[in-house]
Amino acid sequence: MLELFTSVFAEGMNLQNYLIGAAVATLCGIIAAFTSAFKSQITKSFAVSLIVLPVIVETVILMVNGNVGTGVAVMGAFSLVRFRSVPGKAKEIAAIFLSMTAGLACAAGFIWIALIFTAMVGLLIVAVTAVPLASERCLELRITVPESISFEDAFDDLFSEYAKSCTLINVKTTNMGSLFKLKYRIMLKGNVSKKEFIDKLRCRNGNLEVALGVSAESTETL
Repeated sequence: MLELFTSVFAEGMNLQNYLIGAAVATLCGIIAAFTSAFKSQITKSFAVSLIVLPVIVETVILMVNGNVGTGVAVMGAFSLVRFRSVPGKAKEIAAIFLSMTAGLACAAGFIWIALIFTAMVGLLIVAVTAVPLASERCLELRITVPESISFEDAFDDLFSEYAKSCTLINVKTTNMGSLFKLKYRIMLKGNVSKKEFIDKLRCRNGNLEVALGVSAESTETL
């Protein structure tokens, strides 16, 4: 058991030890990528980033280890990097930290700890993701109404009939102020007809645009 907490670099760094650490880091990255992709939609570039990130972190830490000058140079090089992308979900951020932590563990030579840690956290993320939380069933409803309609209570009876909860989160005007665009976060009741619900909304808003779909903040598959 104590061997789990023994660094493979205890007797010094060599090519064989580095390759072992790199192989384990890559395996941890693959586990993190598959964990992030479980019941979620991720891009290929993000999956590749999760796979190679532990190896990159391991190599950087090994180069910096014990050398202040190299550490300052690496820090300056990384400060020039700018990542421009859409805001990530909390699950994606957790996967990035998982990959980085695995890389740090491999850089220290604790390859068994890296594997056990990655497997444990990966299983935990998969287990929690598999649980159907109430927030995952929330949809985004957009309704366009003419300015002549008092939208504050125009759809209350329909929301009571078809939804468990409904919250107005945004209102804006369009078409020179002649139309209102309403944005709701809504949780529909079980086994309700979405078409029937939308048809009744169209009867209230003068057959203007009605959109019902998954919230833009979440792209996880339900």
